[in-house]
Amino acid sequence: MRQLAARLGDYLNRGVEIVLILLMAALVVDVWIGVADRYYFHWQFNWPEPLARYLMIWTVLLAISSGIVRREHIGLTVLIDHLPEGLRRAALILSDLLAFALFAYLFWFGIGFAASGQTRQAMIFGLSLGPAYAAVPVAAGLAAVQLLLVLLRDLGGQHLEEQAEI
Repeated sequence: MRQLAARLGDYLNRGVEIVLILLMAALVVDVWIGVADRYYFHWQFNWPEPLARYLMIWTVLLAISSGIVRREHIGLTVLIDHLPEGLRRAALILSDLLAFALFAYLFWFGIGFAASGQTRQAMIFGLSLGPAYAAVPVAAGLAAVQLLLVLLRDLGGQHLEEQAEI
């Protein structure tokens, strides 16, 4: 079960990372177009800045799940380091479950948030803000799934493995 969770998490993460690469490439191109427009060509495009904002929002929120897979998010382990192994595992599992609950909550209420964006207009060609707002439930859903997968993969032993490497 642990190996299956690890493989599924890695597979899902590869797909997310491909999307992140494409979003970052689009962001770089968009910013360069905005710079060229402003300082050289004076085309007076009104879309590069808001598009960059929406691309950045999607990129940052999707990257959360990649950080979860690698356990690269910041963690304060001062108290956990002093606990016996059994309590340490329990505290780390509880931490993952609390984070899962947060992302599940964010996913659930993010759906309504994204739906409310459908009736609002973006500054880019008068398009709906729905796709931009959808970043919240999509990213929260991915983060919740990845948290469950790494919880099954690590079973609270992630910090024990890190300490063994030191």
